[in-house]
Amino acid sequence: MSEHDRPVRTHAERVTEIEALKTQFDVFRFLKNLTETWDMKAFMVVNLPTQAGLELSQYTIITNWPAELLQSYDNESLIRGSTVMAALQKSTVPFFVDADFLNRTEDPATTKVVRALFERFEMLNSIWCPAHDVSGARGAVSFSGNREAFSHQEIAEISYIATHIFDRLAYIKRLDNRVPDTLTDRELDCLNWTAAGKTSAEIAEILILSEHTVNHYLNRATKKLDTVNRTQAVAKALRVGLIK
Repeated sequence: MSEHDRPVRTHAERVTEIEALKTQFDVFRFLKNLTETWDMKAFMVVNLPTQAGLELSQYTIITNWPAELLQSYDNESLIRGSTVMAALQKSTVPFFVDADFLNRTEDPATTKVVRALFERFEMLNSIWCPAHDVSGARGAVSFSGNREAFSHQEIAEISYIATHIFDRLAYIKRLDNRVPDTLTDRELDCLNWTAAGKTSAEIAEILILSEHTVNHYLNRATKKLDTVNRTQAVAKALRVGLIK
């Protein structure tokens, strides 16, 4: 999509859109559309790591990075010593990551691995915007793809939107934490076994129920958690501590 073809939104209009987002799924769709608008391939919202040597996926709030990419990143322990994460810890302004950035900051061996991995998914270039919420928790919003540069106006817009997105996700999380204890024991049991990778038929056998009843419990839990499918229901239940 060319610059001329992109739909124009004022900052106020963008903020109004963000304030209308009620769930993480709403935020996901908003960011996905925004990513495409800016000719990028993927987005990520993360909390800044508080410990060294852990996995990026543990700090990811929401993303559409390819699962294989995120898994490979974690398998290679690339968060350990990541200069992107180090830059986020030291900066409050957005910055652009490309091959030159990696060559200046990463050690040669790590640079080779990082470049090969992200080039394979056409996501070598990225813009990272530090953000924080009202509690002071720090994080970042990023957009990755093959674009080589952003205008000053685009960077200002991305940074502005990133701040509001991070704040909105924090607000949604606070709402999530107020999920009422209306899930029944059976609904929680079904969610727990689904999280363990069991199918409805397997759960039915374990709980001595019919498969139809298991699906009924899962559908009801999905609605109560304000999610669109059982996968999202499990993710939300894990996130708010309803299941472990």
